[in-house]
Amino acid sequence: RSAVAVATAAPLVSLLALSSARSMRSVVTAAFSLNLPRHHHGGLATAASRATCVAQGSFQLTTPSFGCRHHSYYYSTTTTTTTTTSLQASIVDEVTAEMKASMKARDTTTLSTIRLIRSAFANAAIEHGADVLTDQQAQQTLRKMAKMRQESIAMFEDGGASDRADAERAELAVIERWLPTLADEETTRRWAVEAIESAGVEIGDVGKMGMVMGALMKEHKAKLDGKLAQKIVREELSK
Repeated sequence: RSAVAVATAAPLVSLLALSSARSMRSVVTAAFSLNLPRHHHGGLATAASRATCVAQGSFQLTTPSFGCRHHSYYYSTTTTTTTTTSLQASIVDEVTAEMKASMKARDTTTLSTIRLIRSAFANAAIEHGADVLTDQQAQQTLRKMAKMRQESIAMFEDGGASDRADAERAELAVIERWLPTLADEETTRRWAVEAIESAGVEIGDVGKMGMVMGALMKEHKAKLDGKLAQKIVREELSK
């Protein structure tokens, strides 16, 4: 019995070790069958015992045979693995991890900004009726926060409060860690021309600017500066 336990456990131990080494999450289902040897003319079968463990994926495991002085056993092991590579952490998870790191580093600027971000995420989750925000929803929230800082920076600079403007810039830098880089003017203009063509709007028909913006935002919303996009679309339609 102890031999059976050791032999049947070996494939799982080996498989889990390989899964850990490959940094993968594996759901392992194993089925074991133990066939006692058949009697032949009053004696036990003498066929060698063997076991093979085959895992779905790019690796194969083999376990040795076992036996004892009086008996020889044959057993087979079938292991099916569903392997999924580790998924990238969500924005919400990354923000939480960064908060812990900033606490350890005693980075007060980053920590205070991340607490504001988490508070904004919590409010947004309530608005969306969700337990956790998706990355898209998180980015929408971060965009709003970034826009507020940009407006505050301009306001403080106009009022001569450079120290307040610098504080807003520091918060903006933290927020932008989880925002994709926005398209530059050249790329935005190219996308605007493509949107005008796809929407079937004639040049000079500024009244259909909303239709063009809709087509443009549908394709590139996450990477567009809204104000810049509106400015360029208006310019292109006004030619």
